[in-house]
Amino acid sequence: MPGRRRATMPDVAREAGVSTMTVSYTFSRPERVADATRRRVLDAASRLGYSGPDPSARSLRRGRTATLGVILGEHLTYAFDDPQATQFLAGISTVCVEHELGLTLIPITGGAQDATRVREAAVDAVVLWTTVDDDPVLDAVLQRGLPAVVHGAPERPGIGLVAIDDRAAARAVGTAAFTAARAPAVLSFPLDRARRPVLLYGADPDAASFGVTRHRLHGFADAAADLGLDWARIPVVVVARNDRAEAGAAALRLLDPGRRDVGTQGDGGPEPDGGPERDGGLRVDAVAAMSDEMALGVLEAAHSLGTAVPARLAVTGWDDSASAAAAGLTTVAHSLREQGELCARAVLEPCSATVRTAPSWRLVTRTSTRPPPPAGPRTPGSGG
Repeated sequence: MPGRRRATMPDVAREAGVSTMTVSYTFSRPERVADATRRRVLDAASRLGYSGPDPSARSLRRGRTATLGVILGEHLTYAFDDPQATQFLAGISTVCVEHELGLTLIPITGGAQDATRVREAAVDAVVLWTTVDDDPVLDAVLQRGLPAVVHGAPERPGIGLVAIDDRAAARAVGTAAFTAARAPAVLSFPLDRARRPVLLYGADPDAASFGVTRHRLHGFADAAADLGLDWARIPVVVVARNDRAEAGAAALRLLDPGRRDVGTQGDGGPEPDGGPERDGGLRVDAVAAMSDEMALGVLEAAHSLGTAVPARLAVTGWDDSASAAAAGLTTVAHSLREQGELCARAVLEPCSATVRTAPSWRLVTRTSTRPPPPAGPRTPGSGG
């Protein structure tokens, strides 16, 4: 009946003619209650509509919730739409099963309630998906004093970190993409929480408040410098989401100078932010993308235009997904599932509250990139 008060343990005790402790033992330690008494308590509970102790109250008494919280740093659907996020969560879930824990997803939208949502979440420990350097959620996590670890970036005293060396990996895969290229480009994750699509030349990596984006831009710039390419002339197309269709639309504009109606958001494209354009457009011969999903969008765009890969266009991705392998994509191999497990173990089996773990990665070279040119013959006096 609407508005009816929920029956309590003392109510059941009075109805059954027993002590409150006997009711408590009936539900929590039934082996300590005589069969006849236990039946009398359960009958009384049934008449009153009492289903047992409140789980949240029980958690407060124990001082734990038996739940691990994952702060996504994205809208909730991201956990199910992004293939790498699902792998990461699968790794966390594996450890939760081992420890008989629940898993709570805590979505972050960039709104004023984010920090409050984190402070009020009924969890015993926290894993954070990569976020921006100044995210107030990080302060909220520290204020709670729970075991916490962040995946990817940023690094914050008092919070553990699990992250590959993004800069070194980007330098390696950038070299694979840019080798023998005259007009390379980068397809980038968002720079900050605004997620504004933009076309940049001479992109300043340190302007990115997402640490993962910043480190990878630094690595791509390192690769360009190693190959004698001018970073200031390399277009960096920033997309709003890690999305194949959005990346494909951006790639069409990169590959087809006359295609002005195509952009990353269907609204005319990423806003240009200065810099030279070649031959009146943005035709490029290499694209280093920050994910396999984006790289696959580039490959689809190239196929639609009849652009041969890798003869006319080299493409690289990041993550070594099954789809990347099937497409012959050169990429960075690292296990998001393993990293999810590492994050969960860092907070559930901690050696210290500030663990720092660097998982392994490797460059996987396939048919989407050109082989490096053969070294020329050495001449007298050429050195080394």
